[in-house]
Amino acid sequence: MDRLLHLNRTLDELDPPRWRDPAGDATHLVRKVHALRCIPLGELQPADLRTLISQRVGLPYVLPLAVQLLLDEPLLDAYFYEGDLLLAAVDAPASAWAALPELAAQLRAVIEALPAAAVTDLPKGAAADLTRFASHG
Repeated sequence: MDRLLHLNRTLDELDPPRWRDPAGDATHLVRKVHALRCIPLGELQPADLRTLISQRVGLPYVLPLAVQLLLDEPLLDAYFYEGDLLLAAVDAPASAWAALPELAAQLRAVIEALPAAAVTDLPKGAAADLTRFASHG
C-alpha cells in the first residue's frame, strides 16, 4: 500500500482508533501531538513530522513523508537544528523501518552520501546514530 496516496486524510482516520481529546492538564507536547493527528498528512510541515516521529506516532504514514523530504535535503532543519528530522527518522524503531524496507534503503543511501564534514556539525552522538542506521541493511 502506498501511504503517500492518503495525503488528504488524517492520522486519526488512517491510524485508528481516533484519539480522545487530551486531558485538561495535558502538556503542550501532548496537545500538539493530538492536534497533529487531525491535520491532513499533506499539510504536515517538517517540524510536525519531526514531532510525530520523535513521539512514535503514525510512523507508517509519517516516515514516508519525512524520507521524501530528506531525499532532497538530508540535513533539513525541521525545527531545532540542521539534521533534526534525519536524526528523528533514524531513531525510529527498527520495527517501523522493517515495514518500509525500500524507504529505509533510500535513507541509508542518503546517509552514506553525506560528506563527513556535514556529520561533524551535528549534535554529539549523531554520527554514531547515522552509522548504526546505515549499517543495518
